[in-house]
Amino acid sequence: MCRSDVKQAVLAKNDDLAADLRGDLARQGVTVVNLLSSPGSGKTELLGRVLARAVQRGVPVAALTADLATENDAVRLARSGAPVQQLLTDGLCHLEARQVRDRLTGWLPADTSVLFVENVGNLVCPAAYDLGETLRVVLMAVTEGEDKPLKYPTAFGSAHLVVITKTDLAEPAGFDETAFRTNVHRVNPGVEIVRSCARTGSGVGTLLDRALTARDGTTHRPPLAPHPHGHSAAAPAV
Repeated sequence: MCRSDVKQAVLAKNDDLAADLRGDLARQGVTVVNLLSSPGSGKTELLGRVLARAVQRGVPVAALTADLATENDAVRLARSGAPVQQLLTDGLCHLEARQVRDRLTGWLPADTSVLFVENVGNLVCPAAYDLGETLRVVLMAVTEGEDKPLKYPTAFGSAHLVVITKTDLAEPAGFDETAFRTNVHRVNPGVEIVRSCARTGSGVGTLLDRALTARDGTTHRPPLAPHPHGHSAAAPAV
């Protein structure tokens, strides 16, 4: 069996596990939100704000946060008051459905309505793995460059929602938001793009609202939909 065949077999097995996990969680009334970004995008800080807002609103949420090492992010997120668990990947640069399933066993609070999964900071490998999510969110800081969607078309092309982070730094960073939006829509036509700033709280309520409405099945359908069986052979031409 060649390397590409092995990869496809691994992805197919992951898809099957993800589909089962999505079904099981849906029957429990749980919506899963998969957060993808590069390292340093500010997604942990933004997620902490979203969790705190949910707690304030009485929305039962929980979070899994993944890293290769340390439990630093879990400690930070737990300050929100929401249930949080750290998932260490033992060197893997991405999460897989089996890891999420195994970590949830015996832990996820019974009344949870939204589970946020903070993926490993990486826009390559995580994009190929369905985690049983209902909503896939790709985040990018204004400091990362307007052409990032063209460099990582699989990640941005599989997003149900795109979030711009650290917008308070847009002017000093020289961020061209119009160019960024154009590039996003080249790989994912029609996807919603939300502006956010964890420092001011901008966009926090919107992200929480999108997570809550995703359970109704009203999310955008991206060209590289991560489910069902959503990895495509090629990214859209850019």
